[in-house]
Amino acid sequence: MRIGAVILAAGRGARFGGDKVRARLSGKAVWRWSFDAFKSHPKIDKLVVVCPADLLDRYREEIGQQAIVVEGGSSRQESSWIGVQQLSDCDLTLVHDAARPLVTSDLIDRVIEETLQTGAAGPAVSVVDTLRTRSGELVDRSNLVAMQTPQGARTADLLRAHAESKELVTDDLALLQSIGIKPAIIEGEPQNFKITTEDDLAKARGIIGFRETRTGLGYDVHRFSSDPTRPLVVGGVLFSGTGLEGHSDADALLHAVVDSILGAASLGDIGVHFPNTDPQWKDRASIEFVKYATELIYEAGWKVVNIDATVIAERPKVMPQAAEIRSQIAHAVGCPFESVSVKATTNEKLGSIGRTEGLAAFAVATLTEA
Repeated sequence: MRIGAVILAAGRGARFGGDKVRARLSGKAVWRWSFDAFKSHPKIDKLVVVCPADLLDRYREEIGQQAIVVEGGSSRQESSWIGVQQLSDCDLTLVHDAARPLVTSDLIDRVIEETLQTGAAGPAVSVVDTLRTRSGELVDRSNLVAMQTPQGARTADLLRAHAESKELVTDDLALLQSIGIKPAIIEGEPQNFKITTEDDLAKARGIIGFRETRTGLGYDVHRFSSDPTRPLVVGGVLFSGTGLEGHSDADALLHAVVDSILGAASLGDIGVHFPNTDPQWKDRASIEFVKYATELIYEAGWKVVNIDATVIAERPKVMPQAAEIRSQIAHAVGCPFESVSVKATTNEKLGSIGRTEGLAAFAVATLTEA
């Protein structure tokens, strides 16, 4: 007896406002929770992950040889069909929505056992709210349940249902019913809810009781330019005096901030994203780099909660304009003014910095799950 499972991760989460299954949930992406639950289950012999076409390479890189990764279709039903076809050598198949990250080993076990006995099964939970129609009429909820996944069936029946059914349905048991197969409904688990909105994600984080936080360190140094007309920009603010030498505006403070943000999210460094060999970054304002780095980490499921930066220089005197610098950084990273700290010190006339040959900066960024 071979049992396979399909993890459906190809949806785009229109109501969530982004790819919900790639959102961060207590240390890993939402989809990874479901994947790990099925991958570690002793009764699952083969695993398929169905993902969006534009993320196919990324999922394959992340999963490696642990599972088959295939491109999804234009609907949940089509994605399920694509996934099930990969399991034609299995006797039973379970189909699970990646947006239900808190599925337990016990629930997977119970779905498998019921499917072995009846041929098709899926979990459901009772409806607890009072229900009304839009016109205000009460609806009897005593026989109503809310369906969950995983839903299991004989693989041959699922393949036939997909091939023969002309109906567009929202789950796999409905597909089986369309060809005359009556599934069994077992008791589901309240925590096996589907993440549809930001509130659902917050609820899942509350259940797990952990929210990952990371810290990144950035450092940069630039020499002062020999061009007396070059503007001096530190922290996105214009100072008097000769500017710093570099491909962009050479704002060492903001470059350190960028590296700290990217480093905390393990997304490379400023040289990877803004190479000095690329003419498009020539003389560009470094505040644009900060904004771009912030967008990158947000797409990866992170947000900035704190920036602490220090300028090391004999000149210019930064602290009189520290509030303006803090405001620039806070706006660029999307956090409160009070969450950005800017400090300054000299190098006590020691070394190249002490000889006013250049300016250096350190920055520490703290990120948490967005």
